[in-house]
Amino acid sequence: MDNLLGTRPSRRRSPSMLAAAWLVLSAGAASGAVLRVGTFQGQPGDYTSIQDAVDAASPGDWILIAPGDYHERGDYTHASPNGNSIGGVTITKPNLHLRGLDRNAVIVDGTKPGAGACDASPDAQDLGPPDGNSVPSGRNGIEVFEVDGVTIENLTVCNFLTGSYGGGNQIWWNGGDGTGTVNLNGFHGAYLSATSTVFLGPDAPGAEYGIFASNVHGPGLIEHTYASNMRDASYYVGGCPDCNTRLTDAHAENSALGYSGTNSGGHLIIEKSEWDENTCGISANSQNNDDAPSPQDGACPDNRVGPTGSHSCTLFRKNNIHDNNNPNVPRAGSAALGPVGTGIVIAGGRNDTVIGNRIKNQGAWGVLIVPFPDLDLRPPAIAHCEGGRFDSPLSGICFYDTFGQEVTGNRFTNVGFFGNVTNGDLAELSYSHDPGNCWHGNRDASHKVSSAPDNIQQTHRKCSGEQAGEDPLSSDLSTQVLCATELLALCPDQPGQHYLRTTQVQLKPLPPQRTMPRPCKGVPSNPWC
Repeated sequence: MDNLLGTRPSRRRSPSMLAAAWLVLSAGAASGAVLRVGTFQGQPGDYTSIQDAVDAASPGDWILIAPGDYHERGDYTHASPNGNSIGGVTITKPNLHLRGLDRNAVIVDGTKPGAGACDASPDAQDLGPPDGNSVPSGRNGIEVFEVDGVTIENLTVCNFLTGSYGGGNQIWWNGGDGTGTVNLNGFHGAYLSATSTVFLGPDAPGAEYGIFASNVHGPGLIEHTYASNMRDASYYVGGCPDCNTRLTDAHAENSALGYSGTNSGGHLIIEKSEWDENTCGISANSQNNDDAPSPQDGACPDNRVGPTGSHSCTLFRKNNIHDNNNPNVPRAGSAALGPVGTGIVIAGGRNDTVIGNRIKNQGAWGVLIVPFPDLDLRPPAIAHCEGGRFDSPLSGICFYDTFGQEVTGNRFTNVGFFGNVTNGDLAELSYSHDPGNCWHGNRDASHKVSSAPDNIQQTHRKCSGEQAGEDPLSSDLSTQVLCATELLALCPDQPGQHYLRTTQVQLKPLPPQRTMPRPCKGVPSNPWC
């Protein structure tokens, strides 16, 4: 799941059908039993632990959670199904519905029992069960493991940190991480908050991802959510050639990457969301890693027609992307290489559509499209550089070029103020390809779009034919991208190469979030509803 910047499908479904699909699922689910956790308005429920309720539930049941700080420890009492870290709440039954009664007051807490809610003190952190060498193994928050139809709604998750077996994911629909297969279909998340109040250092245990879906085939819908303070990404969708997922009304702040998507594509829409105060706003990339198979490819399956009339089904549309110039966020691993000051970066991806976004106050680039050289010389056994090349331009390195992207109808304001050569609204590094990447209809508040190469909206306007961007090895743009990311070497601040660097990591307090208006709606009759 590392990202520079972060199958067996049953049926293909269009993201435009997601809402209808979830209406059907919700209607069918109302007949299940209701298991109540905690005490609500003085009336005790059936359980004091969410995991105990999950264990007692049958497929189709509802688990209703009263306000409280729940230090769940299902990972201490349950065996891992795959040898990796599992969740404090682990769900291995299909069609369960987990819902809190108050988004801000129902907290699934990764700190030690007895600690305060999301306690920030280092000694309060629960680093997970010991592995065979007595090293903490790490923890996930709520993990749905390879089962379909699970909904998670109206709660907050915090402070689940990494360890020797992985972990660090606050809310995770896990359809087969590290297997190269897709084993999870329908899922839904709404009115969710995910954060961390602690950063122990880039090489210490830490919170990696906020809201996370991997190896999924949908229909998946994530809506009305907030995530912050993640050292990889607030949001992640990856490891799915046809993800069939929509992320909408999300808000990502103060993370290395707002959104990260490795080897994700097909039917995938990231829309109508806000991305700010991260190092980099939105990132998608190809990578020769455990999110196999690569590449990141937004083409519609079977060459079908996508939402815009092209053959692209992966869209980044109608987002509000601003002020992602923050080097003082938690960062670790390859996500720490994200180019500070960039709104959207696509690295080694292909056939995506970037349309109708508002991009403002970005110091480096508004939209940056570049190749991805995967420097890992020992990739996992399931990774075979699909969609990449070992012979160009760096021998022995899996190299993913970028092509088939359409960037259109975006609006830019105050982009490129770091002032380095090539910093500006639009930028492309790529080798010649047919089709290449196309750029048209983008506007800047100054009425002149800046770009590298120059005049890219004239020279690369058509979305067909052979085209190339700036040279990936020898151009000014390649020099600036290498400096911004520090991919190969440190790049100290100097005239002409000015990019913000970390001075002191600062975490952002979790602001109150809009809770579900009627949390009892759709729940079968029970003493609380």
